[in-house]
Amino acid sequence: MAALVCVAAALLTSCSGAQPSAAPLPPAIGAVRPDAHGALLYVSDTETGDVYVFSYPKGVLQQTLTGFTDPAGECVDGNGDVFIANTGGSDVVVYAHGGSAPIATLKDKGYFPVGCSIDPTTGNLAVTNDSTVSGGQGDLVIYKSAKGTPKARFTYAAMSQMLLCGYDAAGNLYVDGLTASNASVFAWKAPHGRLDALTLDQSIGSAGGVQWDGKHVAIGDQSTNTIYQFSVAKGHGKRVGATQLGGAAMVFAFWIDATKVIGPDAGAADVGIWKYPQGGSPVKTIGGVYVPLGAAVSR
Repeated sequence: MAALVCVAAALLTSCSGAQPSAAPLPPAIGAVRPDAHGALLYVSDTETGDVYVFSYPKGVLQQTLTGFTDPAGECVDGNGDVFIANTGGSDVVVYAHGGSAPIATLKDKGYFPVGCSIDPTTGNLAVTNDSTVSGGQGDLVIYKSAKGTPKARFTYAAMSQMLLCGYDAAGNLYVDGLTASNASVFAWKAPHGRLDALTLDQSIGSAGGVQWDGKHVAIGDQSTNTIYQFSVAKGHGKRVGATQLGGAAMVFAFWIDATKVIGPDAGAADVGIWKYPQGGSPVKTIGGVYVPLGAAVSR
């Protein structure tokens, strides 16, 4: 649907951005293979409407999950359940680790969900909605215990579109998005607070992923394919490092897995894996996808 391919206004910079350049992956039929019951890498592809499940770190296709409409960001809870923001379906679809059918669908009718994150302190699920289906302002919703319907809804006046979000270890939530003029803008929320301004001492040309890397808040810039690390206090982020994703064309919702970072590269139609925080050239590339937007590792 056109709506998320213009969440690609943030994702792919413009609606005339990346075009499919790879053959689609063959679907894996039936249950996940026995060798897939270790770590699994889930990659959402907005062009095909599928989510591909790979063994990790080998990157061998295990299964193709179908039935999505413009799947985007992903997150994982402590049980290894995978939450997939199904933008065009106005819902978040949940799969158990290695499962072949959804175990839950969390609906938010009238909105386009793009990103998600699980609060490690409560198990709550945060979901960022790019906008309403009629083009209204995007917002942030919280699902208590990652179930049911949204229990709280937050907006931030300067943020017309909300893109991605990430919790830190203390339950603070960080959100990025776009102003009405398509400039990158950032916000944060304390566990029992509202969304407030997050100022950074590093310019971000095109806001990408937001994740806690275990020490710092990591925020991506799609325009340079760089992930910056920030030490955040009282709504201000001080840059303490940077990871250049060498060879990447346009990475949106990256996933940090300890000493590796996984980047679905919508511009190059592949998925890169880099050392983290060193960056440089990718240590592995997984091909055969069209416009991958989200990734997550489930164990």
